[in-house]
Amino acid sequence: MANAVVIGGGIVGASAAFHLADRGLSPILIDRSDLGHATAAGAGIISPGTSTRPLPAWFAFAQEAVGSYPDMVGQLAEAGQSDSGFEVVGELILARSDDEFAALPGLKALFEQRRDGGMPNVGTVTPVDDATARSMFPPLGPVHGALHVELAGRVDGARMRNALVAAAVVKGATVVPGDASLIVTGDRVTGVQVGDRVIDTGAVVVAAGAWTNAILSPLGLNLPIEPQRGQILHLTLGDTDTSRWPILGGTGAQYTLAFGPNKVVSGATREIGSGYDVRMTVDGLQSVFNHALAVAPGLAGATVSEIRIGLRPLSIDGLPFLDRVPGYDNVIVGAGHGPTGLQLGPYSGLVAANLLAGDPVGVDLEPFGIGRDVSGHSFPEY
Repeated sequence: MANAVVIGGGIVGASAAFHLADRGLSPILIDRSDLGHATAAGAGIISPGTSTRPLPAWFAFAQEAVGSYPDMVGQLAEAGQSDSGFEVVGELILARSDDEFAALPGLKALFEQRRDGGMPNVGTVTPVDDATARSMFPPLGPVHGALHVELAGRVDGARMRNALVAAAVVKGATVVPGDASLIVTGDRVTGVQVGDRVIDTGAVVVAAGAWTNAILSPLGLNLPIEPQRGQILHLTLGDTDTSRWPILGGTGAQYTLAFGPNKVVSGATREIGSGYDVRMTVDGLQSVFNHALAVAPGLAGATVSEIRIGLRPLSIDGLPFLDRVPGYDNVIVGAGHGPTGLQLGPYSGLVAANLLAGDPVGVDLEPFGIGRDVSGHSFPEY
């Protein structure tokens, strides 16, 4: 095969490049490192069993996606990349009102049902009281109670992406910085232009996140994907060891989680209609600060180390697009993962690599097809 090309160096593209390189296909990964790169800004909760998304197809795919994480982390370690940014630390599903506390038994039953049905990263689900919850995450404010979900994981998006790219290079991939455009001959993409360079190609994976449609425009394709801005707060806590603190869930659309040695991440906003605007805004900052202090008032004295901003590629029905482009069978798209890119993205990259190589994908892709009916949908807030 002529060069296999991957356009987009986020979590999906990096994974596709790694898995293509692992097959000996020596892919070329092209990325222009846009401001607002969602993967670089993201901190992911790897716990689909505790999600409240109203999308059955998402859960079926997430079960496969998260189930593949341990194998992928092991493959990265074998390629010399032991710092994947993924750790199992558990999650607290908080009840901060009487109504939320009354709902905990039902949530416990639901999570256990999903676990027993094969959903990974759940494990034992244990009710805990206020004192126990606060001992596990000391800055936490008073709660009525919580559920501790034993095997929930977290991932640092930038570290995971970097590990995938580095492992891909070890296995023969080449990274080319720059702005890519497709060269179309008849019903095939035969090359990719990057600046003055033309790269001949036999097949292309387009995984350019919120910028995917700009790449696909020569094919006459415009997917219902738009940027969703996320502003996310990064705090440091001096000499406090936060490395084993659990994720805080059950707090609405935003979340709080910790990374070692002394970092807490809280947010992120989910701003529909933001376009490609990567500014910090008063509303956004107020939202993430208010959320952090409402959930964990003990963070008031923490140091603000940075605010990261990512433009998530949000699809109109909340499901990613993962498919060959109709009429151009050597072009595969993997985009539109929205706020669940770090859960689904590494596996989506594997599926894209399988599609390009003509190998079985091992999962039903019909709900993620480019031609699916999305009429009647509007861009979701979850």
